[in-house]
Amino acid sequence: MESTLNAAEQLDFQQLETLVPLGALMESHLATLLEESELSYRFTDDVLFEVGQFDGNEYFLLAGEVELADANGNTLLLKGRSTLESIAQGQPRQYRAKVIADAKLLMVKRSRLEQLLDWSQSAEHLLVELAVNRAFDEDAAWLETVLKSNLFLKVPPTNVGAILKKLKVKTVSADEVIVRQGELGDRCYFIKEGSAEVTRNQLGGRELLATIEQGRCFGEDALITETVRNANVTMTSDGVLLELSKEDFLPLLKKPDIPVLQWTQKSENTVLLDVRTEEEYTGSHLSFAANLPLHLLHLKHRLLNPAQRYVTYCSSGARAASACYFLRELGYSVEAISEPLFARQDLSEGFTSTDYILSGGVAVESVS
Repeated sequence: MESTLNAAEQLDFQQLETLVPLGALMESHLATLLEESELSYRFTDDVLFEVGQFDGNEYFLLAGEVELADANGNTLLLKGRSTLESIAQGQPRQYRAKVIADAKLLMVKRSRLEQLLDWSQSAEHLLVELAVNRAFDEDAAWLETVLKSNLFLKVPPTNVGAILKKLKVKTVSADEVIVRQGELGDRCYFIKEGSAEVTRNQLGGRELLATIEQGRCFGEDALITETVRNANVTMTSDGVLLELSKEDFLPLLKKPDIPVLQWTQKSENTVLLDVRTEEEYTGSHLSFAANLPLHLLHLKHRLLNPAQRYVTYCSSGARAASACYFLRELGYSVEAISEPLFARQDLSEGFTSTDYILSGGVAVESVS
């Protein structure tokens, strides 16, 4: 027996910022995840999943008690907030999860979580790169607003830098009409400076729908659909817009070629890089793997050796591929493991909580 509610209507960000890895998401991406997730109330003796099951969900235990039992009958009791990570990660499931005391759980789709983590951390990687580049000092804060736009979730995170290169500056004046209702659109706009009003033509005149200011995007439907504009957008002040055309946007949807391999194809002389967050790494990771979080690549890549070969991995392969791409752009020899290693039963003995750090470009056990 269960009862479910929309998570976005029941939870706030403060309740989730300590959960791993939800706390690593940009606020806008966390909001998107919550809109698509469920707050589930499960009752004593309810079974969340069975050994060997594929269900695609991740459960975060917010309150109550859940018992995990493996195929050999070994059990582990989890209490609400006793673990900040999801319950028994990895699929097929290695445990049976049964509610022992009425439980409150956040249920999210693993594939969507991984996509949003990949995008959030790739965007943060670029923002760090911009922050250390003085040529972009003036625009760094504004660009962060652009990168948080859910419009770009359709674009592979590896193309995040290309997005900014495609934006074209357009200087506009007060009362200038940027978008006209009924016209076929072929571009969208971001307001870098100034403000505008959104109106709709009615029988009795124009209806004011909204006033929009710096950081807002409008006209984005034109990039992905063949439809006419459903409103007018008119500048209420002089300003500066950034323009992205459909012609420039569509090529960004194509994923770049990234060298990927399966775990069994990994060479013995390569160094493993776990590109998940530090909190995820601390929970469990592969033996002899050093942590190099995706969002900190620009700061920490100097710990690598250009003459050494590396292999990246994460929970699903998504962040590993993005990290591989960015590191190769920086001149390193890197391949990515494309499979979710935490689901491999033959690696169950290969995970550890022992920390490894990069020294001389290789992973060594931390002495702290």
